[in-house]
Amino acid sequence: MGAGVVKKARRGRGRAKSQPMAEINVTPFVDVMLVLLIIFMVAAPLLTVGVPLQLPKTAAQAVPAEPEEPLAVSVTPEGPIMVMNTEVPEDELVTKLRAVASERQSDKIYLRADGTIPYSRIMQVMGALNAAGFSNIVLVTDTGGPRMDAGTKG
Repeated sequence: MGAGVVKKARRGRGRAKSQPMAEINVTPFVDVMLVLLIIFMVAAPLLTVGVPLQLPKTAAQAVPAEPEEPLAVSVTPEGPIMVMNTEVPEDELVTKLRAVASERQSDKIYLRADGTIPYSRIMQVMGALNAAGFSNIVLVTDTGGPRMDAGTKG
């Protein structure tokens, strides 16, 4: 990626003169950019919260995106509670959330729960979060659920 040297052919006697090449070879640059593009295309889906859940489907609109990664609390069907991708014992949930939330700009917590979990379990976790002072709680669902109005079907 630099200027090369082009030698002129000899004409008779004398030395060949070297002149800098005025063209830049962009092929290596394009190759690097394509490799980076592929890496980001593969890595982008992996950046979401990695706790696999079967979220319930609803007709709710998507929550607007925030500048920082959302603080997600996930309730799995097997029972453990996850803060982001880390399993946290129930008795340490509030302490861990307070420590993480103190370093963040947003006070919003995204509560994700598998659709097979009983409603009472989700409300217990949500009530514990609310009692600890976290009042900006968003329940995360998938789109495509029933609309429940007479004019349309979901």
